[in-house]
Amino acid sequence: MMDSSILLIDDDSELCKSLIRLLTMDQFTVSAAHSIATGRSEFQAKRYDLIVLDVMLPDGDGRDLLQQIRERSDVPVIMLTARGDTGDRIAGLENGADDYIPKPFVPGELVARIRAVLRRRVGGKSNMLMAGDLRIEVTTRRVLQEGSEINLTAAEFDILLTLVRRCGECVTRDELTEQVLGRPLGSADRSIDNHISSLRRKLGAQVGAVERIRSIRHLGYCYTGLSDA
Repeated sequence: MMDSSILLIDDDSELCKSLIRLLTMDQFTVSAAHSIATGRSEFQAKRYDLIVLDVMLPDGDGRDLLQQIRERSDVPVIMLTARGDTGDRIAGLENGADDYIPKPFVPGELVARIRAVLRRRVGGKSNMLMAGDLRIEVTTRRVLQEGSEINLTAAEFDILLTLVRRCGECVTRDELTEQVLGRPLGSADRSIDNHISSLRRKLGAQVGAVERIRSIRHLGYCYTGLSDA
C-alpha cells in the first residue's frame, strides 16, 4: 500500500490540509479537490487507488459524482457524511460506495479505513473460483456471469469472494464487517446488508431454482449457489 494515490474531494480546505499531512506521513500520495467539478477533472486526468468523497459539496451532491465515477471505474470510494445521516449512508452504499465515515471523525479512523479498503485489493488464496453461474478471477478482481463481466464495487467483490470461499457456510455480519470493511459492526450498521442487496440486484437473486445468497436470521449470510471452489 506504500505510495498509494488518494484523491480527497471535500470543500473543507482545513480538513483537507490536515488529512494531507497525516496521509503523507503514512506514505500516501494525496491530492485534494474542493468541488465536484475539480474532483471530476482530477479523477479523469489521473489514476487514483482510492477516493475520499464528501456528500455535501458547494456545486452539488457527492453521490451524483459517485455515480459518474462508477460508470467508468471500480476505484474504492469512501464517503464522508455530515452528522452521520443514515439516509446519506444508505444511498451512498447503494450507489457504489465501499465505506462511509460520518462527520466529525477522528483522522486516524479515516487512515485505518483507507488501509482496510486498500488491503482488500490484494489477491487471495486462488486465482480463479467457480460458483454456479459465476467465474471469479481473484487477481484481476473480475466477476463473469455466463461470460459477461459484472461491474462490482471493491466492497461488493470482497463480500462475494468471502461468501463463495465459504460456500454453504453461514458467514456472520460481524465477520463480514470485520474482514471486508475493516471495522467492528455497529449496533445500527446496515452496510453489509446494503452491499448484499446490491449483489443480489446485480447478479440475480436465484441460480436456477436455488437462492443465490441466503439470509440467516439474526446471524449473517450464506452463498448457496453450487461451487467448485
